Amino acid sequence: MSAMNKLFCTFCYYMFFLALAIRTAMGQAPAPAPAGQPNITAILEKAGKFNMLIRLMTITKVANQINNELNDTNDAMTIFAPTDAAFSSLPSGTLNSLKDHEKSTLLQFHIVPQFILPSQFQTVSNPLRTHAGDVGTYGYPLNIITSGNMVNITTGVDNATITGTVHSDGQLAVYEVDNVLLPMAIYGSKPPTPATAPAPAPAKPKKAASAPMPPAIETSGDMGLRENVVVALVVAAVGVLWL
Repeated sequence: MSAMNKLFCTFCYYMFFLALAIRTAMGQAPAPAPAGQPNITAILEKAGKFNMLIRLMTITKVANQINNELNDTNDAMTIFAPTDAAFSSLPSGTLNSLKDHEKSTLLQFHIVPQFILPSQFQTVSNPLRTHAGDVGTYGYPLNIITSGNMVNITTGVDNATITGTVHSDGQLAVYEVDNVLLPMAIYGSKPPTPATAPAPAPAKPKKAASAPMPPAIETSGDMGLRENVVVALVVAAVGVLWL
């Protein structure tokens, strides 16, 4: 066998074992991992423009609450996610002036405990109840206004528009909004204080009834006049009888 044939056989031998090794390695490669459980921060990180929202959700533990609710129950929810630009447009001190529990409530105000498809915004009942609670005028009302394909959200303090869908899987829907939703209970005017009824005027004391006047006592002058008249009448009667 010539040297050329030996070299060719050796080459084919090594190629055969190389192909066998590659096939074996591919056959033993682990199957792709199943999709993980919902994770709100991972969803927002993938979108790439919600860093401030992620930071607030982490600090306030709202992210953990969302993940636990989605993974431990069959509850559904819709989240309105303000972008970093939306947070940047807030007046100075809007967030820094809040206490920790108010920051948590502000985020809860962006969460609706039901799954809403884009086509369903036209038929939702206002006001929407959020995780923040009270939907009264001075509480946490959230109203949806649609015009064609445009969906606007009003809080009584400000308005926002849905500018895109970040995530939707049948249990969790996340929609991008161009403004932070500011609730009435934190940023709105306070309810008017009920007017205090005036105190009743003190009762006037009743005027005491005047005592009846005692009968007039005849004076001595009156008595003398009466006696003179009687005497005159007697004398006149005697005179008539004498005649």
